[in-house]
Amino acid sequence: MVTRFLSWTRQAGALLNKDFKAEFRTKYALNSFLMFAVTTLVIVSFAVGPYYLDPVMHASFIWIIIFFSAMAGLARAFIKEQERGTVYALKLSTTPEIIYLGKFCFNLLLLLLVLLVIIPFYFFFLSPSVGNPLLLVVVLLLGSLGLTGTTTILSAIVSKANVKGNLLPVLAFPVLLPLLITSINGTRLALEGYTFGEASSELRVLSSFFVIMTTVSLLLFNYVWED
Repeated sequence: MVTRFLSWTRQAGALLNKDFKAEFRTKYALNSFLMFAVTTLVIVSFAVGPYYLDPVMHASFIWIIIFFSAMAGLARAFIKEQERGTVYALKLSTTPEIIYLGKFCFNLLLLLLVLLVIIPFYFFFLSPSVGNPLLLVVVLLLGSLGLTGTTTILSAIVSKANVKGNLLPVLAFPVLLPLLITSINGTRLALEGYTFGEASSELRVLSSFFVIMTTVSLLLFNYVWED
């Protein structure tokens, strides 16, 4: 069991390393992330102007930016493999589960990297008060895990479609709606200064969503990948 786990870790790490090298040569996904997020943030800051936003509005804007930035940046996780013709090499070199885990880790690290840039800028431009910073970090992390786990398998499905375009947001939004609603509410609680105990239901939902979606994705990915 330990040997198999180490083998999975090594192979997933090799795929992650390949994707990072390819990404930092082209910077396609990273630029898509940042351009969409920064543009949306600037538009929101100009639209809000001097007006006061309550925590619900701040939480909603934060997750709108995260969701649509993820849709712009993560949509090509598998499409680029199809375009380069490397999909066949991946199928021959490792198992579908390793492919999913490697792509999941790459997408998650890419999303967290963008959040490290965007969230400070959001607080700089719009100046929301944060009552419980640690809770905010946990909500953002759990929400990002669930968002990435779901988006990874959906981007694999989109890569099989004849008309790819903007298909990912259409597929992802209904599936991610419970996650987005819970993440917005958890972010609101963090901004208002609620404790971890008072936000425990939101944290449980976010954790459960991530575990369920990742497990289902691992079980179904073989059928999507080998189709």
